[in-house]
Amino acid sequence: MRFLTHWLIDIPEKLSRVFLWLPPLFARIVVGWVFMWSGWEKLHALPQITANFESWGIPFPSILTPFVSGVEFFGGLFLLLGLFTRIAGVPLVVVMIVAIISAKWDQVDSLETLLGFEEVSYMALFGWLAVAGPGPISLDYLLQKLQAKTDDGVLAPSVSTT
Repeated sequence: MRFLTHWLIDIPEKLSRVFLWLPPLFARIVVGWVFMWSGWEKLHALPQITANFESWGIPFPSILTPFVSGVEFFGGLFLLLGLFTRIAGVPLVVVMIVAIISAKWDQVDSLETLLGFEEVSYMALFGWLAVAGPGPISLDYLLQKLQAKTDDGVLAPSVSTT
């Protein structure tokens, strides 16, 4: 059993560590790009999107349409850049929950149907990014490294005491 564990779990785990930077980067690029452009298109078609929100029974559509469009655009942009990733992921999860409940809930006849919605896949990625973070190829990571250097006094400005 130890032999199998070593060859089928331990070795692949060690080899995959080389690529730990890739999954969060790829996830951010994919969902960031999709939602940045989705939000952009909605911001440029607010009357049509507001009418859709009204037909789905979403309250206060004239307020929520530009709000949701902005969340999608700026949330997608932030994810793409890896900036404020954990914060950006949370409202995007909420937007996906509302999208499922308001526009697709009448189509849900089983768990299989629910989990097959692309909104659920997006929600899973947003949730993972909100918890796991953006990875080392991101502005969040860069800002944290710069802050750590500043805290260590490496980049801190010199103060004259004379």
